[in-house]
Amino acid sequence: MPEPRVADTVSIPEALTQPEKRGIELVEDSERHGRARDLFSVWAAPSVSVLSFTIGASLILLGLELWQVFAVIIAANLLWILTGLVAISGPAAGTSGSVITRAIYGIRGNKVIVAFYGWFISAVFLALNWLAASFMGAELLAGTGFTDPVLGPVLITVVVAAITVLVAVYGHGLILRIYPVVASVLLVIFLLVTAFILPHVNWNYAPAESLQGLPLWSAVTIGFAILASGPLSFSNSPDMARYLPRSTKPSHIIAATALGGALPGIFFTAVGALLATGIGAAAMEPGIEAALLALLPAWLGPIFVAGVIINTISLNGMTTYTASMAFQSIGIPIRRIPSAVVVGVIGAALTVYLVTSTSLLEAVNLLLQLLILISAPTMAIFATDVILRRNRYNGADLFQERPGGAFWYTGGWNIPGLLAAVLGAGAASLFLNTSLYVGPLSAAMGNIDLSVPVALAVTSGVYVLWSRLAPAPLSPPVRTAEDVPA
Repeated sequence: MPEPRVADTVSIPEALTQPEKRGIELVEDSERHGRARDLFSVWAAPSVSVLSFTIGASLILLGLELWQVFAVIIAANLLWILTGLVAISGPAAGTSGSVITRAIYGIRGNKVIVAFYGWFISAVFLALNWLAASFMGAELLAGTGFTDPVLGPVLITVVVAAITVLVAVYGHGLILRIYPVVASVLLVIFLLVTAFILPHVNWNYAPAESLQGLPLWSAVTIGFAILASGPLSFSNSPDMARYLPRSTKPSHIIAATALGGALPGIFFTAVGALLATGIGAAAMEPGIEAALLALLPAWLGPIFVAGVIINTISLNGMTTYTASMAFQSIGIPIRRIPSAVVVGVIGAALTVYLVTSTSLLEAVNLLLQLLILISAPTMAIFATDVILRRNRYNGADLFQERPGGAFWYTGGWNIPGLLAAVLGAGAASLFLNTSLYVGPLSAAMGNIDLSVPVALAVTSGVYVLWSRLAPAPLSPPVRTAEDVPA
């Protein structure tokens, strides 16, 4: 199949009855539509999540006081500003984030980064999100008498995966139109659940032993790292903004994206922390979901589970949509729709494997715990490049994939970008503190986890310094698709 041409055009906006045909091809100015504020609900829908309850409860289990937990939640969610900052490159370039990063890593270097991060890890995320929905959905089936512990979750996985892929196939138009409704429905469901949680809150909660000194900073920094992994993993935000008119104010894009992700996250993570003060650690041993369901009336339990499944579909729908374009950006000759199906099949297969086997669970947990080593450097370098380049990305130049192109650099590799990402990850690993791995410098400092600030600072610092010493073509002349030979 021939490589997608940057001059391909698609009628915009597409009808909801038609799948989105566009892949990584440029969105011409004549095809741009929408408003920045539309992005708020796009990011709010996946952020109204049961994972927020879980993470909030885990912060209490670290031994923090309530005010300390709230401070950590707010501080970590400020990183959504980076997600918003990266999003403004979408309208500027008119293509997906996995293509825009060619400007950072070079044409060939970008393939390595995207091949590993852009779709492989996306597939793992699909599996883990579907796994939670599968087990909770199986509880609904159990209420009807279908109690098979393996077949139930597998059936739910297949159904939920199919719906998720369908969302990705219909793409941007469907997401933009239905996610406001999804966000509203999820907000109502989770607020109802919150109403039944609040009576169980211990408003006078205090940990058995107040943390001081290094133990306190260890708990605070570990909690911050856990929460920070959320916004730092959404470097796909340009994909959702690329259809906006080029004239859309960047500040509006940043605000809509950041607030859409941060506000639900702050609120429901705080509710999860409040929940943990009332039910205690022992009640959460079977899982926060089981503890939650035990607090809810019989009529609300199924509705809550349905909300979890809807949230999973909304979150994984965006992930599948982005991953489908990642295949194209690394040169695999496949259109976006079959690509979305392939990604969905990979994620569903991983989910079924996890459902039927526990041998892989530790490996997947390790991958998630170490994900910050990838997400923090790649987000830092993307945001830094947006600032250095003053958001001047020329989509047509990004598709020059041969020697002499604007982003060919050294044999297709941009050494400053690749080196900054590697050094950022390496430095962060020295300060990482997880249940499976503790970096040597973290251990020497009393188990304080500085992986996130170190990754952000080192990656950004190296990239800026090297760019100053060996300036790259940060601002090629603006051109359009018509300037590029077919």
